[in-house]
Amino acid sequence: MNTILQIETATTACSVAIAVNGEVIAVKTVNQRNIHAEVITLFIDELLSDAGIAHNALDAVAVSAGPGSYTGLRIGISTAKGLCFALDKPLIAVETLEAMTQGFISSGLVDITKGTLLCPMIDARRMEVYTAIFNAGGNRLKETSAEIIDVDSYAAELANNQVVFFGDGAPKFQDVLTHANAIIAPEFINSAAYLTKAALQKFKAGQFEDVAYYEPFYLKDFIAGKKAL
Repeated sequence: MNTILQIETATTACSVAIAVNGEVIAVKTVNQRNIHAEVITLFIDELLSDAGIAHNALDAVAVSAGPGSYTGLRIGISTAKGLCFALDKPLIAVETLEAMTQGFISSGLVDITKGTLLCPMIDARRMEVYTAIFNAGGNRLKETSAEIIDVDSYAAELANNQVVFFGDGAPKFQDVLTHANAIIAPEFINSAAYLTKAALQKFKAGQFEDVAYYEPFYLKDFIAGKKAL
């Protein structure tokens, strides 16, 4: 039996889940920006307590690796690393867009046919998103990148395929991606539960990160700006 604690803080959703043998037995999520630092450790303690699982009974800690919010990623990674250090457990990192896609496929929010393309989007502010493209089976077709979206974006994909856009970056393009083959799914909320498939695969394969030196997948360099008055 393997028990994995899963942490998601890369997006607006702050979420923690516990998976046993690849099955999620508990999950807690709040979809609110800038609340991650306040609730992440509380969520972890509550879930473990409610499930009757001691911290040292965990077999690994999995974390959403990015890209995403700089602050959110730092909170999630530092929390995961702290647990791994204290409990002497391995750290598993799962690319955020990959996990989101697996979650969307399982959500049933949209009828996904064989030719459907899936485009997760994480808000990178203004008209930019972190994104990639996957096929209906969750296999990656386009690498993760930071993209500025306009009316010409995804023209080639939309010409021949239904493309579903989801994630906290997708709704702001409702008036931009108006092609008949474009579907925007604003109902999707990211969750730590969506790390389960990749986390289990990596656990079984022994694909662990160096707890001391692991850094999030920021994708872009952090640029500090003045706080708005």
